[in-house]
Amino acid sequence: MSVSPLSPSEPGRDCPLCERLVAFRLHWRAKHPAWHNAPVPSFGPLTARLLIAGLAPGLQGANRTGRPFTGDWAGDLLYETLGDFGFAVGHYDERPDDGLALVDCRITNAVRCVPPENKPTGGEIATCRPFLAGAIAEMPALEIILALGKIGHDSVVTALGQRPSQWRFAHHARHRIGGLTLIDSYHCSRYNTNTGRLTAPMFRAVFQTIKDMLQESPAG
Repeated sequence: MSVSPLSPSEPGRDCPLCERLVAFRLHWRAKHPAWHNAPVPSFGPLTARLLIAGLAPGLQGANRTGRPFTGDWAGDLLYETLGDFGFAVGHYDERPDDGLALVDCRITNAVRCVPPENKPTGGEIATCRPFLAGAIAEMPALEIILALGKIGHDSVVTALGQRPSQWRFAHHARHRIGGLTLIDSYHCSRYNTNTGRLTAPMFRAVFQTIKDMLQESPAG
Protein backbone atom coordinates (compact mmCIF):
# COMPACT_ATOMS: atom_id res chain seq x y z
CA MET A 1 0.00 0.00 0.00
CA SER A 2 1.39 3.43 -0.94
CA VAL A 3 0.89 6.32 1.45
CA SER A 4 2.03 9.90 0.93
CA PRO A 5 5.17 10.51 3.02
CA LEU A 6 3.97 14.04 3.71
CA SER A 7 0.66 12.96 5.23
CA PRO A 8 0.57 9.22 5.97
CA SER A 9 -2.70 9.62 7.85
CA GLU A 10 -4.63 11.04 4.89
CA PRO A 11 -5.36 9.39 1.52
CA GLY A 12 -5.30 11.60 -1.54
CA ARG A 13 -8.45 12.96 -3.16
CA ASP A 14 -8.30 10.29 -5.87
CA CYS A 15 -7.11 7.40 -3.69
CA PRO A 16 -7.29 4.28 -5.93
CA LEU A 17 -6.99 1.57 -3.28
CA CYS A 18 -10.58 0.25 -3.05
CA GLU A 19 -12.14 -0.46 -6.45
CA ARG A 20 -15.73 -0.56 -5.22
CA LEU A 21 -15.40 2.68 -3.23
CA VAL A 22 -13.68 4.43 -6.12
CA ALA A 23 -16.55 3.52 -8.45
CA PHE A 24 -19.13 4.68 -5.92
CA ARG A 25 -17.23 7.92 -5.33
CA LEU A 26 -16.94 8.65 -9.05
CA HIS A 27 -20.64 7.95 -9.57
CA TRP A 28 -21.61 10.56 -7.00
CA ARG A 29 -18.90 12.97 -8.16
CA ALA A 30 -20.51 12.95 -11.61
CA LYS A 31 -24.02 13.21 -10.16
CA HIS A 32 -23.21 15.98 -7.66
CA PRO A 33 -20.00 17.73 -8.73
CA ALA A 34 -20.38 20.36 -6.01
CA TRP A 35 -20.16 17.73 -3.26
CA HIS A 36 -16.86 16.72 -1.65
CA ASN A 37 -17.06 13.13 -3.02
CA ALA A 38 -13.55 12.16 -1.89
CA PRO A 39 -11.83 10.64 1.14
CA VAL A 40 -12.81 12.75 4.15
CA PRO A 41 -9.82 14.06 6.11
CA SER A 42 -9.56 14.10 9.88
CA PHE A 43 -10.82 17.19 11.67
CA GLY A 44 -9.36 18.90 14.74
CA PRO A 45 -5.96 19.78 16.19
CA LEU A 46 -3.09 17.30 16.04
CA THR A 47 -2.16 18.35 19.59
CA ALA A 48 -5.46 16.99 20.98
CA ARG A 49 -5.51 14.40 23.75
CA LEU A 50 -8.77 12.85 22.50
CA LEU A 51 -9.29 11.12 19.15
CA ILE A 52 -12.77 10.02 18.10
CA ALA A 53 -12.86 7.17 15.57
CA GLY A 54 -16.09 6.69 13.64
CA LEU A 55 -16.95 4.20 10.90
CA ALA A 56 -17.17 5.95 7.51
CA PRO A 57 -18.58 9.11 5.91
CA GLY A 58 -22.32 9.27 5.31
CA LEU A 59 -23.41 9.75 1.71
CA GLN A 60 -25.20 13.06 2.24
CA GLY A 61 -23.26 13.93 5.38
CA ALA A 62 -19.46 13.99 5.39
CA ASN A 63 -19.22 12.75 1.79
CA ARG A 64 -21.17 15.85 0.77
CA THR A 65 -19.57 18.38 3.11
CA GLY A 66 -16.03 17.06 3.43
CA ARG A 67 -15.92 17.19 7.25
CA PRO A 68 -16.47 14.17 9.53
CA PHE A 69 -20.02 13.81 10.88
CA THR A 70 -21.10 17.07 9.25
CA GLY A 71 -24.53 17.11 7.64
CA ASP A 72 -26.16 14.03 9.13
CA TRP A 73 -28.03 12.99 12.28
CA ALA A 74 -24.98 11.46 13.95
CA GLY A 75 -23.21 14.80 13.68
CA ASP A 76 -26.09 16.65 15.33
CA LEU A 77 -25.74 14.56 18.48
CA LEU A 78 -21.95 14.33 18.38
CA TYR A 79 -21.21 18.02 17.92
CA GLU A 80 -23.85 19.10 20.43
CA THR A 81 -22.28 16.79 23.00
CA LEU A 82 -18.76 17.95 22.17
CA GLY A 83 -19.85 21.54 22.69
CA ASP A 84 -21.52 20.76 26.01
CA PHE A 85 -18.32 19.18 27.34
CA GLY A 86 -15.96 21.86 26.06
CA PHE A 87 -14.49 19.88 23.19
CA ALA A 88 -15.96 22.23 20.55
CA VAL A 89 -16.50 25.97 20.28
CA GLY A 90 -18.60 27.94 17.82
CA HIS A 91 -21.91 27.12 16.18
CA TYR A 92 -22.42 23.83 14.37
CA ASP A 93 -24.49 24.49 11.27
CA GLU A 94 -23.92 21.32 9.19
CA ARG A 95 -21.45 23.18 6.94
CA PRO A 96 -17.65 22.91 6.91
CA ASP A 97 -17.41 26.72 6.90
CA ASP A 98 -19.69 27.24 9.93
CA GLY A 99 -16.73 28.34 12.07
CA LEU A 100 -16.93 25.37 14.43
CA ALA A 101 -13.58 24.42 15.98
CA LEU A 102 -12.60 21.44 18.09
CA VAL A 103 -10.76 21.84 21.40
CA ASP A 104 -8.39 19.09 22.60
CA CYS A 105 -10.27 16.71 20.29
CA ARG A 106 -9.80 15.32 16.78
CA ILE A 107 -12.20 13.22 14.70
CA THR A 108 -11.38 10.59 12.09
CA ASN A 109 -12.98 7.52 10.50
CA ALA A 110 -11.91 3.91 10.14
CA VAL A 111 -12.84 4.15 6.43
CA ARG A 112 -12.35 7.50 4.70
CA CYS A 113 -14.60 7.05 1.65
CA VAL A 114 -18.36 6.67 1.65
CA PRO A 115 -19.36 3.01 1.16
CA PRO A 116 -22.57 1.88 -0.57
CA GLU A 117 -25.39 1.46 1.97
CA ASN A 118 -23.01 2.71 4.68
CA LYS A 119 -21.45 -0.76 4.83
CA PRO A 120 -17.73 -1.08 4.10
CA THR A 121 -16.39 -4.56 3.49
CA GLY A 122 -13.78 -6.19 5.69
CA GLY A 123 -11.23 -5.76 2.92
CA GLU A 124 -11.97 -2.05 2.61
CA ILE A 125 -11.65 -1.57 6.36
CA ALA A 126 -8.29 -3.36 6.32
CA THR A 127 -7.05 -1.40 3.31
CA CYS A 128 -7.87 1.92 4.98
CA ARG A 129 -6.47 0.94 8.39
CA PRO A 130 -2.93 2.27 7.75
CA PHE A 131 -4.46 5.74 7.51
CA LEU A 132 -6.10 5.22 10.90
CA ALA A 133 -2.79 4.02 12.32
CA GLY A 134 -1.15 7.12 10.86
CA ALA A 135 -3.79 9.37 12.41
CA ILE A 136 -3.09 7.82 15.81
CA ALA A 137 0.69 7.99 15.42
CA GLU A 138 0.79 11.65 14.42
CA MET A 139 -0.89 12.88 17.64
CA PRO A 140 1.94 13.42 20.16
CA ALA A 141 -0.28 14.19 23.16
CA LEU A 142 -2.93 11.53 22.51
CA GLU A 143 -4.28 9.89 25.68
CA ILE A 144 -7.79 8.62 24.87
CA ILE A 145 -9.41 7.15 21.76
CA LEU A 146 -13.20 7.00 21.66
CA ALA A 147 -14.41 4.30 19.27
CA LEU A 148 -17.93 4.79 17.96
CA GLY A 149 -19.32 1.32 17.23
CA LYS A 150 -17.79 -2.13 17.10
CA ILE A 151 -16.20 -1.71 13.67
CA GLY A 152 -14.46 1.45 14.85
CA HIS A 153 -13.38 -0.38 18.01
CA ASP A 154 -12.01 -3.39 16.11
CA SER A 155 -10.17 -1.21 13.63
CA VAL A 156 -8.55 0.88 16.38
CA VAL A 157 -7.50 -2.23 18.31
CA THR A 158 -5.98 -3.73 15.17
CA ALA A 159 -4.26 -0.44 14.29
CA LEU A 160 -2.68 -0.57 17.76
CA GLY A 161 -1.25 -4.00 16.96
CA GLN A 162 -3.69 -6.02 19.06
CA ARG A 163 -6.35 -8.63 18.35
CA PRO A 164 -9.99 -7.52 18.75
CA SER A 165 -10.81 -10.88 20.35
CA GLN A 166 -8.66 -9.84 23.30
CA TRP A 167 -10.40 -6.51 23.74
CA ARG A 168 -14.17 -6.91 23.59
CA PHE A 169 -16.40 -4.05 22.51
CA ALA A 170 -19.02 -2.91 25.02
CA HIS A 171 -20.71 0.41 25.47
CA HIS A 172 -18.82 2.61 27.95
CA ALA A 173 -16.08 -0.01 28.33
CA ARG A 174 -12.52 1.12 28.99
CA HIS A 175 -9.42 -0.68 27.71
CA ARG A 176 -5.80 0.17 28.46
CA ILE A 177 -3.69 -0.64 25.41
CA GLY A 178 -0.08 0.41 25.67
CA GLY A 179 -0.04 4.00 26.83
CA LEU A 180 -3.53 4.76 25.51
CA THR A 181 -7.04 4.34 26.87
CA LEU A 182 -9.64 3.10 24.42
CA ILE A 183 -13.24 3.87 25.36
CA ASP A 184 -16.20 2.38 23.50
CA SER A 185 -19.59 3.81 22.69
CA TYR A 186 -22.46 2.67 20.55
CA HIS A 187 -22.36 4.69 17.35
CA CYS A 188 -24.44 7.87 17.50
CA SER A 189 -26.34 6.91 14.34
CA ARG A 190 -29.99 7.66 13.75
CA TYR A 191 -30.78 3.93 13.92
CA ASN A 192 -29.22 3.53 17.36
CA THR A 193 -30.86 6.63 18.78
CA ASN A 194 -34.26 5.92 17.24
CA THR A 195 -34.29 2.38 18.65
CA GLY A 196 -33.12 3.53 22.07
CA ARG A 197 -29.94 1.48 21.93
CA LEU A 198 -28.10 4.74 22.50
CA THR A 199 -29.73 7.63 24.35
CA ALA A 200 -28.39 11.14 24.80
CA PRO A 201 -27.78 10.54 28.54
CA MET A 202 -25.83 7.35 27.73
CA PHE A 203 -23.70 9.25 25.23
CA ARG A 204 -23.13 12.11 27.65
CA ALA A 205 -22.05 9.66 30.35
CA VAL A 206 -19.25 8.45 28.06
CA PHE A 207 -18.05 12.01 27.53
CA GLN A 208 -18.27 12.73 31.24
CA THR A 209 -15.90 9.82 31.81
CA ILE A 210 -13.54 11.15 29.16
CA LYS A 211 -13.67 14.67 30.59
CA ASP A 212 -12.97 13.40 34.11
CA MET A 213 -10.03 11.29 32.94
CA LEU A 214 -8.44 14.15 31.02
CA GLN A 215 -8.86 16.52 33.97
CA GLU A 216 -7.18 14.00 36.25
CA SER A 217 -4.25 13.36 33.90
CA PRO A 218 -0.94 15.21 34.46
CA ALA A 219 -1.48 17.21 31.26
CA GLY A 220 -4.91 18.30 32.52
